[in-house]
Amino acid sequence: MSRIGRLPIPVPGSVTVALNRDVFTAKGPKGELTVEVPGGMTVEIGDGEIKVQRPGDTPRERAMHGLTRSLVNAAVVGVSQGYEKKLQIVGVGWRAEMKGQNLVMHLGYSHPHTVEPRWGCSFETPDQTTVVIRGADKVAVGQVAADIRSLRPPEPYKGKGVKYEGEVIRRKAGKTAGS
Repeated sequence: MSRIGRLPIPVPGSVTVALNRDVFTAKGPKGELTVEVPGGMTVEIGDGEIKVQRPGDTPRERAMHGLTRSLVNAAVVGVSQGYEKKLQIVGVGWRAEMKGQNLVMHLGYSHPHTVEPRWGCSFETPDQTTVVIRGADKVAVGQVAADIRSLRPPEPYKGKGVKYEGEVIRRKAGKTAGS
């Protein structure tokens, strides 16, 4: 039995869940998410918890068991608590600011980059060098954060760029002076 797939998923009181054929739906205070259940997997909704069962013991079914449980759990947690990623901007004069719902980033280029919110994500800038991305969908929050980071990824010589909070940048030594 899968160590991840066998764990029951607790359902908070503020979340309502439903299963319509192979589509699992979760509704909560942060929004509504749907997950397509892969073929063969069965999702059982009980009193305050959800269990995922697999039909057999083939390697594919074992892999899909854990994956299905993780996707359903991410949907339940997303609609109840939500997800967030924090990005830090490192560089002299580099900053981010909000203009309405859009995020405007000045990253050392000749022009600012404007990022529009998508996939149900929202932005917040507590200060000029920190960007917080929030949303109900774990995959969407991660993808939006990765897209923003790709505008100016951190470089190894001075450490300048957009990085995740807590990310460690391996620094390289520069050229040494000739002797």
